[in-house]
Amino acid sequence: MSSESRNTALLVLEGHIIDSLMLPSIMDMVMDEGGNFTVEELRVGQHKTDTSFCRLQVAADTPEKLDRIVRKAKELGAAAADDHPVTLAEIPRDGVYPENFYSSSNLTTLVLLPDKRWVTVERQEMDCAIAVDEAAGRAWCLPFSQAHEGLKVIVGHSGVRLLPLERSRQVEIFGFMTSEVSIEKPKKLLIQQIAAEMRQIRAEQGRILVVGGPAVIHTGSARYLSRLIELGYVQVLFAGNALATHDVEAALLGTSLGVNLESGLPIESGHEHHMRAINRVRAAGSIKALVDSGEIKTGVMKSCLDHGVEVVLAGSVRDDGPLPEVITDMIQAQDAMRERIPGVRMCLMLSTMLHSIATGNMLPAAVRTVCVDMNPAVVTKLADRGSWQSIGLVTDVESFLRELVLDLE
Repeated sequence: MSSESRNTALLVLEGHIIDSLMLPSIMDMVMDEGGNFTVEELRVGQHKTDTSFCRLQVAADTPEKLDRIVRKAKELGAAAADDHPVTLAEIPRDGVYPENFYSSSNLTTLVLLPDKRWVTVERQEMDCAIAVDEAAGRAWCLPFSQAHEGLKVIVGHSGVRLLPLERSRQVEIFGFMTSEVSIEKPKKLLIQQIAAEMRQIRAEQGRILVVGGPAVIHTGSARYLSRLIELGYVQVLFAGNALATHDVEAALLGTSLGVNLESGLPIESGHEHHMRAINRVRAAGSIKALVDSGEIKTGVMKSCLDHGVEVVLAGSVRDDGPLPEVITDMIQAQDAMRERIPGVRMCLMLSTMLHSIATGNMLPAAVRTVCVDMNPAVVTKLADRGSWQSIGLVTDVESFLRELVLDLE
């Protein structure tokens, strides 16, 4: 097919388009979709910090095929040279998007407003619509639960541009290593580099989020997570009823799931301990009340209260109790988590698959994630987020946290 075909479009690629694999990915996609391309201009950066530029004409034998190619090219980071402003449609009723709404990704997104201004989409999150306030010159990701009648959202893909992630040049360990998830990784080196990145983030006033499961308490790792909090390396904690419950159980009774944390031996009637811990908290009215009374003297929850860590405890159908602080309405829990994500630059996912998946779905792609679990399948699932920013460690969470604290201290 000749590039003189009427069904052509001109794409513009800018940035680290070779290092990020944007250019070869788009070329492969065009051929896979049955189209062809002509490179009209290519300027390659001569140094690591230099950007590159490419103008690529794509052609297809039908308008529908060309439209699909252009849409997919945009998803990979290209921009249409003659892009038109976004098309907007009103939400027909609460909780329902209009047909053909644009579904967001976790990549930084720019949109071209009707007044020809490019603006960055706020609160970037995958699987949302993108709302636009033309008068204010704003655009933001809008989940179903926040979609209200009368708001305008983007439909189609005109006027939308994604910025692909680039390889980290400072800390090479944050690479897309999903295929390499293994217990044979050099963990000490990995943890040292994770610690170095955490120091840099804190020096730049960035926030670090920890998503923790009850294994943090069961394995005796609470002392290390508490130390991370004391050292100022945790600003946000997402967890469920279980982590907080067993943390309180450990503080009050010295056990977790009825197992003595010092001896590792089960205690007689220990299976009741977590229930007694829940009852004590409910009687006091809150974990904070027990801490303030002096009954709770140690533990992750006390460290969070002492050091101003923002905590979201999201419940589930299997919870005992739950504790008074646990949010049992899932939409409210999602909103509470979303409110605390802005400013987060690193997320440690520690031995909790479901909370980590939920959190990963809300995080922008640029947030660096560290996934730690004994199960390789869990680590692979959590680390495979399609970015250069995720690593996974198949290891015991106690070993990981102990080594991390030692390095940071």
